[in-house]
Amino acid sequence: MKIAVVTAFPPSKVTLNEYGYHLVKNFVQKEEVSELVLITDRTSEPKQLDFENSNKVSVNECWEFNSYANIFTIVKAVLKEKPDAVLFNLQFVKFGDKKIPAALGLLLPMILKILGCNTVVLLHNIMEQVDLANAGFTSNKIAQKIYNFIGITLTSCILKADTVAVTINKYVDFLNAKYKTDNVALIPHGSFETPKNVSFDLPAGPKKVMAFGKFGTYKKVDILIDAVELIRKTNNEEIEIVIAGADSPNTPGYLQSVKEKYAHVEGITFTGYVEENDVELIFTESTIVVFPYTSTTGSSGVLHQAGSYGKAVVMPDLGDLALLVEDEGYKGEFFNPESASSLAKAISTILEDDNYRKRIAKANYKAACELSMDKIVEMYLQKFKEIEMSKIGKTLVRNV
Repeated sequence: MKIAVVTAFPPSKVTLNEYGYHLVKNFVQKEEVSELVLITDRTSEPKQLDFENSNKVSVNECWEFNSYANIFTIVKAVLKEKPDAVLFNLQFVKFGDKKIPAALGLLLPMILKILGCNTVVLLHNIMEQVDLANAGFTSNKIAQKIYNFIGITLTSCILKADTVAVTINKYVDFLNAKYKTDNVALIPHGSFETPKNVSFDLPAGPKKVMAFGKFGTYKKVDILIDAVELIRKTNNEEIEIVIAGADSPNTPGYLQSVKEKYAHVEGITFTGYVEENDVELIFTESTIVVFPYTSTTGSSGVLHQAGSYGKAVVMPDLGDLALLVEDEGYKGEFFNPESASSLAKAISTILEDDNYRKRIAKANYKAACELSMDKIVEMYLQKFKEIEMSKIGKTLVRNV
């Protein structure tokens, strides 16, 4: 089977590049995949093909973030390669944060389906479930209605693909009911890595409370710093804060403003963008992973990563994070996303009871192992086969 995967890919900084890396890494370990064509964005440095069987991968760097030409260059590349199936690793700002390039890119699955390609879309979020104000798009009510109309139109186009995979079960029923379709399927997010020798003991030194992601829209670290400061007033134990990641594209300069605001607070590390090779160390050194979110936009890759490395987590009790806990077996301590004291209490509950921390960490590791990326890729391969068999069946019926 020859597969094309349309995705951003490290060293790219475009959204979902890490997920694209792990998809490709696991696809090429499968015997039935003879070749994988990486339809990816242009970067100045070579793509990070540092995994087994990378010789199966051919790289076609044919698109750029916010380029109006992507719709033409990607179609041309796919038609030239003639893959057996095309997988899109998508969310609504995958191809740009400007309206027209972003929208044009999301038409690609429909266009390639019309041109005869077997198309599967992994859709990480759906517009109807995104808080546009919190996510940094717009707080203007009229603009929100325009965004929602455009989002509904683009979702209708995306659903023209053979299969649209979503990572949360609620989305399956919602999309199939609203858009009168039956081609939406649940394929969970999956865990990038599941190390076999995870230690649930803590490394020596200060306890590190870590937040990981792209910050400034609905992910704001101010509440985390305020919460740790509250804990420090009553707890003599040494606690460090690690802010791992960079600004969200919608809020440039946010983390710099945080550095200036909290310049008087000791024990804060801002790592900047975390390269793929450094992710394991960041998680391994952490005591707790905290999600300082005021909203959610889909399944959480950070939660799955925390589970993979056997970490306890502190989460806001809202939206898709709560659903993931229920659906996939993750555990955590919850807090009110508008209250620093609530977050401080949740963090303290774990820090002060190491047996409790280990129970949460082990439950999360178990949940991550049960949905490893290896198993997720098997689900996609099965979808590719089902699409091909369906087309063969329809051809036979027509011939009869």
